[in-house]
This record gives sequence, structure tokens and C-alpha cells, in this order.
Amino acid sequence: MLHFLGQSQLSLGNAFVVFFALAIGHAFADFAWQSEFMAVNKNRNLVPKDTDDGKPSSMWLHVLSAHCLVHAGTVWVVLGSLKFAWAVALFEFGIHWIIDYVKCEGRTSFNVDQSLHYACKAAYVAGVFFGLLY
Repeated sequence: MLHFLGQSQLSLGNAFVVFFALAIGHAFADFAWQSEFMAVNKNRNLVPKDTDDGKPSSMWLHVLSAHCLVHAGTVWVVLGSLKFAWAVALFEFGIHWIIDYVKCEGRTSFNVDQSLHYACKAAYVAGVFFGLLY
């Protein structure tokens, strides 16, 4: 955890450090720790079909949610010394879920998906920097 996060005012330099730590967590969660199984099966359009009704298996809900929990966990670890770190992690879970779902539906590109994720990290840092989250 970043020891300066418990301070009431975050310097601009420390804000960049927090963003960098969140970006590292994102890189691990979206690339290094995401298996091929998870990358494929979080997409309802790619999961195997149920044999009974031919609809996509509901496993994608569990896989996408597990992927988003990993992201929420990295945010919580980085921001852990903040009073509301749990709430930011919960928000990360929800917003990551929506962003990835939209990408899996083909409504956005990989680059837009990644930009939105990093914009969320920037918003968390801004919230800390401006004293909204501490």
C-alpha cells in the first residue's frame, strides 16, 4: 500500500504515483492474470451453448464477474489505506463489468475499452487528489 494515501492532501507527484500503481494493477489483472479461459468465457457470445435450449451457457456471468473481482481487488490493494477504498473497489467492479460487457457485445473497440478503464483510474486519483476520497 502507498503510505501517503492516508494523508488529507495528496501532492501532484504522489497522485501520479497512485495512478501508476493503479495502471500496474490494471495491466496485471487485464493481461498477466487473465487466462485464455477467462478471456474467452467472459464473453457470452463465445461461451459454449447449453445443450437443452441452445442459448449461451450462463457461465459467462460468473467468469466476467470473477475477472472484475480481480480488478476490484487490485484497486482495493492500491487504495487500501483510504477510508473508502472498499467503495472505490466496489465501483471498479461494477464499471469494469459494464465496460467489458459492452466490448464483448462488439459495441466498442479494444482501444476504447482500455481508454475507459484508465479513465476510471484517473478519476479515482482525481477523487483522492481533490479530497473527495480519503
